[in-house]
Amino acid sequence: MFTGIIEEQGTVRRVTMQGISGTLEIRAAKVLEGTKIGDSIAVNGVCLTVTSLKPDGFTADVMAETFRRSALGMLKNGSKVNLERAMAADGRFGGHIVSGHIDGTGVIQEKIKEGNAVWITIQASPDILNLIVEKGSICIDGISLTVARAEETEQTFSVSVIPHTGEETTLLTKQIGDPVNLENDIVGKYVEKLLGVAKRSGVDKENGTAKKPSGLTMEDLQALEI
Repeated sequence: MFTGIIEEQGTVRRVTMQGISGTLEIRAAKVLEGTKIGDSIAVNGVCLTVTSLKPDGFTADVMAETFRRSALGMLKNGSKVNLERAMAADGRFGGHIVSGHIDGTGVIQEKIKEGNAVWITIQASPDILNLIVEKGSICIDGISLTVARAEETEQTFSVSVIPHTGEETTLLTKQIGDPVNLENDIVGKYVEKLLGVAKRSGVDKENGTAKKPSGLTMEDLQALEI
């Protein structure tokens, strides 16, 4: 589990592809402290397992599914990446619950400076936007951020990036049109699963009638004797 509080920016030393999977070699320093082979490090928000260690970096394998779901396939030698070690049990919880399992990617549509902050607007798929709420949390390239605006009709949401976040992460170096990794708040995903929000409509193929709503309904809750 991660918190979305970036510990340092690493540099991609080498990307090695073997068919549809590959290996990332990343130059780093701080995240190596106390790290062992088999530990997890989030790279731009993607949870990867450390397979080898050097004094100035680490290596991680990337499977095909990870490349399909994330923007890691866009990395090149020299690319900067956000790095965070898995949260220690005795550590401070500064961001929000981040699993490191990417839901998909978004595309930066707009960057506007306002005072000391920068507004970034990102276009995303309906599946991701359905779980985004204003003032809720979103993880962008591994960074825990608060959603400032959500525009479902335009299929976009916006965050406001303060100077400290801009300096400590790669987000403000991104350009219009660049992809970013997105992970929805895991609490929202569990709520959607329990309520069956995405499965409440459809037609029964056998008799052509509307399907009975699946998942937890208001009727189910009212029937509980609590």
